Amino acid sequence: MNTNTIKNSLRDSVVTRWIMLLLVGFVLAANYYFYDALSPLKSTLTKEFGFTSTDFGLFVSVYSIPNVFFLMAVLGGIILDKLGIRRTGFLFVAFMAFGALVTAYGASNLYRNDGFGYSFMSSIFPGYSPELKMMLLGRFLFGLGAETSIVVISKIIVKWFKGKELALAFGVKLGLARTGSFLAFNLSPVLIKSQSGWTLAIWFAAFLVLSALLVFMIYMMFDLKLDRQVKQESLLSTTDEFHISDITKLLTNHSFIYVTLLCLTFYSAVFPFLSFSSDFFLNKFNLSIKESGFISSMLPIGTMIFTPLFGFFVDRFGKASSLMIYGSVILVVVHLTFAFTSLSPYVLMVILGLAFSLVPASMWPSVAKMVDEKRIGSAYGLMFSVQNLGLWAFPILAGLVLDKTNPAGSENLDYTYTMIMFACLGILGLIFALLLKREDKVSGYGLELPSNHK
Repeated sequence: MNTNTIKNSLRDSVVTRWIMLLLVGFVLAANYYFYDALSPLKSTLTKEFGFTSTDFGLFVSVYSIPNVFFLMAVLGGIILDKLGIRRTGFLFVAFMAFGALVTAYGASNLYRNDGFGYSFMSSIFPGYSPELKMMLLGRFLFGLGAETSIVVISKIIVKWFKGKELALAFGVKLGLARTGSFLAFNLSPVLIKSQSGWTLAIWFAAFLVLSALLVFMIYMMFDLKLDRQVKQESLLSTTDEFHISDITKLLTNHSFIYVTLLCLTFYSAVFPFLSFSSDFFLNKFNLSIKESGFISSMLPIGTMIFTPLFGFFVDRFGKASSLMIYGSVILVVVHLTFAFTSLSPYVLMVILGLAFSLVPASMWPSVAKMVDEKRIGSAYGLMFSVQNLGLWAFPILAGLVLDKTNPAGSENLDYTYTMIMFACLGILGLIFALLLKREDKVSGYGLELPSNHK
């Protein structure tokens, strides 16, 4: 879509485009809520189903299998570029909702009391509990839709905000997403104590994702109206059809490679850590499940505040590649401090939230400077697939490291070696951020310039 040709359309209304951001931001917040809703429940899952740390790591990581081994985020990005936002978004948000419901069903008494599929799940892979296997299936289906839905939302942001407040819009979008994580870490510990049973925490998360599907359908009506205003349907013209050479161009773009590898290492040092963080605080600082969940939510609180501010800064002053470097440095320092000191986790999580604001707020809008808008779906899809390689591998590795470095039946788990692993990922991210800044001087994409410069 050539945004320069759009005059007096919905996207030219400040109020309308920010309402669109709030709609898709709710979808993203529901996505993040469900992803993190079970993190405060690790000890509960161990008690109820006998989950080991490795089992929990497997549950976290199976989310990423569709995007790592089936390249669904890449294929979803290609589908997005060909079929448009509405059809692609509806399909994958529906997958997300269905997977969330299956996950909740796998933990429910309805399933455990010989419900549909229980006998079959009991008959295969006997080394794992039937509950774990059904929940793994649900998490897999959720991941099948969730990452591509994020790609869709990223393209929606570019569609409505390119040439305007793009970095700020990405910052607000990420802030809204972290709101979902914040609520998950604080609500789940409360909901597990409900008179209806601890599984209410999972059912609430699943129905929140289902409501996100309904909200996306509302967005679709506005998207259709915008396309009609500019006389462009979601299907691309023949001159815009996808070609394999488009992926080849991305893979030969040094700046895109560095930012993708930064995305891989940085997010691998944050999201898997966040999944284990409540249990980490519970074990290292002898806190309650509720307090541990609240401390974990300090990271989303930081990102909710700082990400829009840094997005505004990038729009006005640039310095995107420099901010990625600063964020990577902070990440390394925080993980090493967690590993070797007993400093207040409250303060450290807020500082980690600062790092987790600096890098995404500058990284995602920078991609729009490197890639033509008609291929932005493919670019984001490729980045999310590579990112998911880390989100698949490192939760499993974190669980294995915990099990291998702690005696069986340990009352308190020692997370030192796990935190060192996360710090090493941060160091790799710092290297890629430095290479990106150096390459930007050669490529001339203008990552250090404000958003309205190319």
